[in-house]
Amino acid sequence: MKVRLGVVGADDSLQMIQSVVKEFTEIACIPIVYWREEELIDLLKPHVKQADMWLFSGQVPFAMAKEWGEIEAPMAYVPHIGASLYRTLLHLSHEEGLRVDDLSFDTFHPDEFSRFLDEAGIPGRPAYLKHYEGAIHAQELADYHEQLWRAGQTKGAVTCLRTAHLELLRRGVPVYRVLPTRTGVHSIISMLLRTYEMLHFKDTQIAVQMIELDSWKGLPKGTFSTDEIHNLEIKTTEKLLRYAKRLQGSLKAAGPGRYVIFTTRGQLREVTQNFTSIPAFEEVEEIKSNLVTCGIGIGKTAYEAEIHAGTALLHAKAYGTGAWMAFFDDKTIAGPLGTQEQLTYSSVSDQLQAISRQTSLSVITLSKLASILKKLGKMEISAHELAQHMKIMPRSARRILMGLETKGVAQVIGEENPHPRGRPRKLYRITL
Repeated sequence: MKVRLGVVGADDSLQMIQSVVKEFTEIACIPIVYWREEELIDLLKPHVKQADMWLFSGQVPFAMAKEWGEIEAPMAYVPHIGASLYRTLLHLSHEEGLRVDDLSFDTFHPDEFSRFLDEAGIPGRPAYLKHYEGAIHAQELADYHEQLWRAGQTKGAVTCLRTAHLELLRRGVPVYRVLPTRTGVHSIISMLLRTYEMLHFKDTQIAVQMIELDSWKGLPKGTFSTDEIHNLEIKTTEKLLRYAKRLQGSLKAAGPGRYVIFTTRGQLREVTQNFTSIPAFEEVEEIKSNLVTCGIGIGKTAYEAEIHAGTALLHAKAYGTGAWMAFFDDKTIAGPLGTQEQLTYSSVSDQLQAISRQTSLSVITLSKLASILKKLGKMEISAHELAQHMKIMPRSARRILMGLETKGVAQVIGEENPHPRGRPRKLYRITL
């Protein structure tokens, strides 16, 4: 079965990219041509699930697709620096007699452009270079180049954006387009293929799901006979067998109310929407999600995956019944899945291990704290706020912060008083 590559580009680059794709016999091409940036997302929507990887002809359509956020497959764009720019400047020098300092440019980063000119041994520096991150409207680029040309400050414009190129032609401004080279396209497609193969390999990794089910809550009030409990466990096992079949996995009982499912990373990634949500148990298997506590483990071996699943389950139980956590083979932990407060933190860090030895706090606790601060976008936090995010008691959060303070990792920088009659809360600045 061929790998499906979605190719998105302007009319003048798409045809060339398609011709390069034909050199890869393992790839089937899904071409999408666009004429205006405004229509790009609408063009992508019908094909978003059809491609295994995506290639964009330039930075702008790539940035728009990335900002849209609906494409989960690997994406890349063909850079215009390097051979593409060499070819354009060579043409301008030999055919038009224009130097770098006669022109206005866009897209390139100033430092990157300077390094390029130094390596090429090209004298002069562009006086006018409009760099931008992400997407930009063609009108804005066209206005920038036209104003410089009409003021006599430049003799022409060099643009990487096809829509800006067409707009400048319409306005009568001398404009030259930087197009991708075959070599550049070939290199990016090869990189995408390697990425796809790596992800495909990761999807076949062994994954273990360790489930703890509170069967007692499923019993009618006042019904505690052994027959009823046994009957409930049989029904639960039948439902989990259906779920395991959906995962193409195998179910094993691991004690009263505890089950283990052996499957693959790809199956769990799909059912949890890339490890961000909890499967809809109630809709399919008729199991109430708030009764299921789960740890997902990914590993290089079945044993490692099972150990990681057990660790993830312990973390999930710390958040309470119904929580799901995932422990990956790179020693990062994510969860609780399906919540706005989901964090991703590491269980290995030389720096945090050093702080752990100083403070007697675990690396996991310190990593959670670092992840919370990163998510909040600040280095200051109170015990009350930390308790809310860690789902622990305020006194436990105060103990953590005071422990860090005694070792110089945290510093009291002030107090906050959200309630006039309440006690002021110390505000700590953390330096992990």
